[in-house]
Amino acid sequence: MPGRTPPLQPPPPPPRELPRVMFWRLRRNPLRRRSDLAQAWIGLGLTLAVLAATPLALFLVKDAAHRHYARTAQHQAATRHHTTAVLVEDARNHPEPGSAEARQTLYPTKVRFTDPHGRTHTAHADAQPALPRGTTIRVWADTDGELTDPPLSPDQIRSRAMGSALIAALGVHVMAAAVYGTVQRLIRHHNLVAWETAWAATAPRWTTSP
Repeated sequence: MPGRTPPLQPPPPPPRELPRVMFWRLRRNPLRRRSDLAQAWIGLGLTLAVLAATPLALFLVKDAAHRHYARTAQHQAATRHHTTAVLVEDARNHPEPGSAEARQTLYPTKVRFTDPHGRTHTAHADAQPALPRGTTIRVWADTDGELTDPPLSPDQIRSRAMGSALIAALGVHVMAAAVYGTVQRLIRHHNLVAWETAWAATAPRWTTSP
C-alpha cells in the first residue's frame, strides 16, 4: 500500500569475532617471517625460564634472607638490653582520654635511664598519654646508651624473609618482561629496515611511467 511504513526489522546480529589463534607465530603460514618465528621462540623460552626461575628465586632468596635476619636478631639480642626508664616530664594528654585511639597512641616523652655500666642517660621514649612525671616505663637501649627498637622477633624475621622472596620473584618477571620488550623492539626495527629496503627496490616499478 503506498505510503505505508514497513514493519520494523530486528537488528542484525553482532558480527562474529574471528577466532584468536594462540602461538600464531609458531604455525606455518605464508605471511610468517623468520623474525616472527624467532620472536615466538624467544617468548616461549622466556616463559619457560620464568616458570623455572620463580620458585628457585623464592626458595634461595627466602633462605638467604632468613639467615641474614636471624644473624641480625642474634646481634641485636647481644647488644641491646631491656631496662627501666623514668619519665622526667609529664606525657602529653590525648584529646579524647579513655578512647580506643588514646589507648593506642604513644607520645615522645623525655626519660632518664641507666645503662649496664651505671651511666645515666636522657632521651625521648614513646609513652602512653597523660602519664605523670616519675612514672617508670620499660625501654630498649643499646651498648652506647641510645634508645632503640627491640631485637627482631621470629615473626618479623619470617615476614621480612618472605617479603625479600616476593620481591625477588617479582624481579624475575620484570627482568623477563624487559628482555622480551627489548627483543620485540629490535625485531620491529629489523622488520622496518627490511621493509624499507624491499620497498626501495620495488617502488620504482610501481611509480615509473611506461
